[in-house]
Amino acid sequence: MGHYPVCLDDIRQAADALTGTVIRTPLLENADVNALLGGRLLLKAENMQRTGAFKIRGAYNRMLGLSKAERARGAVTYSSGNHALGLARAAAILGSSAVIVMPSDVPEAKRTAVWEMGAEIVTYDRDTQDSADIVAEIIQETGRIEVPPSAHPQVLAGAGTAALELLEDAGCALDAVLIPCGGGGLTAATAVVMHEASPATQVFAAEPELFDDTRRSLEIGHRVGNPRGRRTICDAIMTPIPNALTFSINSELLAGGVTATDDEVRDAMRFAFSHFKLVTEPGAVVGLAAILSGRVPIAGRTVATVITGGNIDAQGFARLLNQTP
Repeated sequence: MGHYPVCLDDIRQAADALTGTVIRTPLLENADVNALLGGRLLLKAENMQRTGAFKIRGAYNRMLGLSKAERARGAVTYSSGNHALGLARAAAILGSSAVIVMPSDVPEAKRTAVWEMGAEIVTYDRDTQDSADIVAEIIQETGRIEVPPSAHPQVLAGAGTAALELLEDAGCALDAVLIPCGGGGLTAATAVVMHEASPATQVFAAEPELFDDTRRSLEIGHRVGNPRGRRTICDAIMTPIPNALTFSINSELLAGGVTATDDEVRDAMRFAFSHFKLVTEPGAVVGLAAILSGRVPIAGRTVATVITGGNIDAQGFARLLNQTP
């Protein structure tokens, strides 16, 4: 089993290291919702995490792994928002600094929040430029250390702590877990946790219908990307192609991939708000949307999903909730 880039022991060590800095978020269950669905629905509320998303787990764990000299040089990353916020906060806590490469079309609220946390922002055009090239240039010029959103073992170990908490707090057998999937880091880390600690649990990658690169890659058996120029309301998980590190895990351990349309995502946001009083960003509820749409059966079963983040402003949230198909 030791051939994956991260194992359960790494994730347990990360959980110890993150204690006191990262919040152990609640696992929510609602008896009326369960009666409605005919099964048990469990929601891991990472929208309640510090900086509003699970991403601080991996960013902080990676920053902890840097030497004193490396922390002095600071971190650099690409992110459309949540990883940027997590890394900016992690760097601040540890007395380091961060430069974030962000697409020019990210929601203004996310850009402002990243800037307010003290990070420096470099923008690029996602249709004509490659974020990796810009990160590489910054590394060459400044000597900063890259802390990627998912493609690093210490980032994966940190992310996996959310899945470990979910499993511990569920206190019962989980039939399936659905993870909103962008770069595939939380998905891969969750798959490792379940593979080692709860092997009967199926783990699914949940993606927006037009950004199902992981689902299609799983079906074909190798990595394929999404066509350029597409858009979805799920801005947090609009990734161009699965990364090699996370796909090496996901291709072996996942039960499959499922999708949800933007309309189904809006319905799931309404559902989470009305039944669980949660403020969610669209990308965070793709797993919930897939469950509510019947992509993965829940009747007579226990099914969980991670609500990955809630970084959305009041106007954007209200607008999405009020849009009708």
